[in-house]
Amino acid sequence: MKSLLFLVLISVCWAEAHPDNSSREHERIIHIQAENGPRLLVVAEQAKIFSHRGGNVTLPCKFYHEHTSAAGSGAHKIRVKWTKLTSDYLKEVDVFVAMGHHRKSYGNYQGRVFLRESSENDASLIITNIILEDYGRYKCEVIEGLEDDTAVVALNLEGVVFPYSPRLGRYNLNFHEAQRACLDQDSVIASFDQLYEAWRSGLDWCNAGWLSDGSVQYPITKPREPCGGKNTVPGVRNYGFWDKEKSRYDVFCFTSNFNGRFYYLIHPTKLTYDEAVQACLKDGAQIAKVGQIFAAWKLLGYDRCDAGWLADGSVRYPISRPRKRCSPNEAAVRFVGFPDKKHKLYGVYCFRAYN
Repeated sequence: MKSLLFLVLISVCWAEAHPDNSSREHERIIHIQAENGPRLLVVAEQAKIFSHRGGNVTLPCKFYHEHTSAAGSGAHKIRVKWTKLTSDYLKEVDVFVAMGHHRKSYGNYQGRVFLRESSENDASLIITNIILEDYGRYKCEVIEGLEDDTAVVALNLEGVVFPYSPRLGRYNLNFHEAQRACLDQDSVIASFDQLYEAWRSGLDWCNAGWLSDGSVQYPITKPREPCGGKNTVPGVRNYGFWDKEKSRYDVFCFTSNFNGRFYYLIHPTKLTYDEAVQACLKDGAQIAKVGQIFAAWKLLGYDRCDAGWLADGSVRYPISRPRKRCSPNEAAVRFVGFPDKKHKLYGVYCFRAYN
């Protein structure tokens, strides 16, 4: 009888460990933990942190042991590693590593990141002089001996998403050209989260554009026939993922505030494009970029009814207070087009960077 009971118990244990064949690969990893051992816990006090370009920010991360009040057991050195998660979560970008007195930062984070270390269990990361590319999700990993744990913090930036297409017209950019087009206009290619927030704030655009994860999408707040039909619900429409080399669409760019002055240049005459470029230079500035006019409009409330040249050869003007003859129906950056650079005459928007 005892032998039979022993065999039954063995069968039950085996059935619980291997409920089906599909899970056997996962069951090969066995976690051993002492019942009263000092289990390592990593905690982020805030899941989202908000900042802006040019600012400084602290991504919170602290570590504890579940069964002790001490930060570390003292038996092993603590290793802290910060990485940035890519949009598809398949790859991580190294940001910062610390172990003992050794510190190392990577890529464009070099010289801009360090640990706060306000206490012996503080692994929070300080990022200084934030750039647009810093936006995203960061993972804090703490390792002590055989134990490790992680926490994820999202860094959001105040900014504006805008649709962009080049002089050649709509649907002329592959993914890599779209990335360069945004960079050329003082912005970066937008993420889905940024486009979604822009849609929630009222962005309505019928042309599909690339996003940073390689997908092609567009935001609709007012359903209508040319944009999926009048009877469809508002939302961000998803075309899916396309060939980054061969497929061609517009792009959604994201920009934040800037360290400088955006302004319409008061000039006695209207100008050709080349004359506009030179007029800004003569005034100690550069001809403004598309990202800069959108940032000035959205973040600073810039309002001007005069159409002016921008660096990409387009002509636009920002309206924050809709009124007769100046975008009567909505606040927007109005797009005039890509006029003939040599013969058409307009004003010009300039940008002077602060040192």
